[in-house]
Amino acid sequence: MTDIHNQKILLASRPVGKPTTSNFKITTETVAAPNDGEVLLEILYLSLDPYMRGRMSDAKSYAKPTEIGSVMEGGTVARVKTSKHPDFKEGDVVLSYSGWQSYAIAKGENLRKLDPSVAPVSTALGVLGMTGFTAYAGLLTLGKPQPGETVVVAAASGAVGSVVGQIARIKGARAVGIAGGPDKCAFVKNELGFDAVVDHHSPNFAAELAEACPDGIDVYFENVGGKVWDAVFPLLNTYARVPVCGLIAQYNQTPGELAGPDRFPATMRDILTKSLTIRGFIQTEFVAQFPEFYKQAAGWIKDGRLRYREHIVDGLEAAPEAFIGLLEGKNFGKLLVKVKDT
Repeated sequence: MTDIHNQKILLASRPVGKPTTSNFKITTETVAAPNDGEVLLEILYLSLDPYMRGRMSDAKSYAKPTEIGSVMEGGTVARVKTSKHPDFKEGDVVLSYSGWQSYAIAKGENLRKLDPSVAPVSTALGVLGMTGFTAYAGLLTLGKPQPGETVVVAAASGAVGSVVGQIARIKGARAVGIAGGPDKCAFVKNELGFDAVVDHHSPNFAAELAEACPDGIDVYFENVGGKVWDAVFPLLNTYARVPVCGLIAQYNQTPGELAGPDRFPATMRDILTKSLTIRGFIQTEFVAQFPEFYKQAAGWIKDGRLRYREHIVDGLEAAPEAFIGLLEGKNFGKLLVKVKDT
């Protein structure tokens, strides 16, 4: 045992509908010493992502749910405090999957060493990490944007959507973003360089989206669902491609709310008559592409073609409130918790 005290945030109960702070529990315990082949990590940054809502549920999904009483899952950037692995030394900064806690024991083979000279280490959880790779793999492998085509992305100011639109432009396509509120829309248009942006809070949202897409939509990168999907679907062109990455508008809905009106017959009719391709995906399917993604994305950041924004909250104890806000669209950019100063 060590004399280091580890703060953990556990899943206390499964939410019904929107999560609340009562679904989480904060505990503190003494950290064990690492065994051979392991390292003791001091967590610097914790990534908060929409997929975590699914882990809080025990509904059937692509991954096992977090067990009640277990540490909430999540990607982390950490510093090696003690090493019993030959490939790591004290002070190394690594990418790990240590979850919502301030310290962790990890096996060396599960870590990736980070180079702070390439970009700030926090980007390993965002634009140069899972979210950036999700955008890259989903858009280019499934969306296949061609020069001159129209690519629309929901949650365009967010960690995934912001990268989707910028890569679409790099590939010669026209990028149209959907975001919530004037500040986010201005960021998407003026700082990220999208060709057009539409505010989904507008009472005329569907008409404004149609006006922004006079030639229809060739690729729609789905992050949201709900009313955004309702506005997009009629605008899809023949042979349009729809990578389905997330459905954040629906994550907090109860089974009764999810039922809604039966749109399946009309949806299937258009899938048939327009020859649409709608494909859900998880970024781990395309992991072999990660080295090429990292090389290209790092280059795009360096030459200014790929920009990013981080929304950082301080202190592990702030994670539950920040995560609840994420599901309500309150974050502005990639949401991170700074657990400890770098």
